[in-house]
Amino acid sequence: MLIYTATANKHKLEEIKTMLAHAGAEILAHPAYKTLNISETGTTFEENASKKAAALSRLTENYVIADDSGLAVDALNGAPGVYSARYAGEGADDKKNNALLLENMKDISERGATFVCVIALAHKGEIIRIFRGECAGEIAYVPKGSGGFGYDPLFITTDGRTMAELAPAEKNHISHRSAALSELANYMSNQ
Repeated sequence: MLIYTATANKHKLEEIKTMLAHAGAEILAHPAYKTLNISETGTTFEENASKKAAALSRLTENYVIADDSGLAVDALNGAPGVYSARYAGEGADDKKNNALLLENMKDISERGATFVCVIALAHKGEIIRIFRGECAGEIAYVPKGSGGFGYDPLFITTDGRTMAELAPAEKNHISHRSAALSELANYMSNQ
């Protein structure tokens, strides 16, 4: 089964391909996605994922998945949340986003946080189903590790390592994206 993804993020695409390989799905980035210029103006991960999936699915007969994911920090009332990729401003890179998060957390001792991933499955402009995965952890005081992307160097998992310190297979086993994709794979196998 061919499924297109609504993402331009090569790291997300590789994670999705790896995690859905056992479900018998061929995952491709749709070439038109970059030209659609879909604004992530929703106030929830669900709204943003649905908007992207529905728009792209109008251009193909195949199923489309789109995700919206980010970091929700308890002490920051869920921020950066849906603004995770642009927390330090439009065009900000991971380093700037991480630096701003550390600055905003500098005097905070309660450091609980959750990585959230929402995946919308769409076909011909209609949302078929939404899948949500979460991974609880804490925010580190300094970045650690060289793997992963985004906030991975600051997100401490339950075993005390950051996501950036985990091998890709370890991360794919416990991550928020893994949880959402597992729900999607189960749904696909039951259809």
